[in-house]
Amino acid sequence: QVQLVESGGGLVQAGGSLRLSCAASGNIFRVNTMGWYRQNTGNQRELVARITIVGSTDYADSVKGRFTISRDNAKNTVYLQMNSLKPEDTGVYYCNADVQAVRYSPLVNYWGQGTHVTVSS
Repeated sequence: QVQLVESGGGLVQAGGSLRLSCAASGNIFRVNTMGWYRQNTGNQRELVARITIVGSTDYADSVKGRFTISRDNAKNTVYLQMNSLKPEDTGVYYCNADVQAVRYSPLVNYWGQGTHVTVSS
């Protein structure tokens, strides 16, 4: 009943930029924390960045200063601006969100399907 749809992935050369978007839709009263995670071959899925409903952010050390997470609460959308991309940023990027479907109901965590990011050297 809640879907997270990502877009913006693709192929880019090292040093380039991409902007990922993730829109939550469905039965939604409120979207609380939203975040981006990534996974590549041989690695666990790891947190890239997350943002609370009031705009507090948290970044992986490897992306600090290069990536910026933001959100539009009116659109239930989170963005990840990725600059100065490196080959090691390559992976599948997943959107994640805590969603309250109805007022007074508990939060439920959702994942998007993932979008591929490939950074060539």
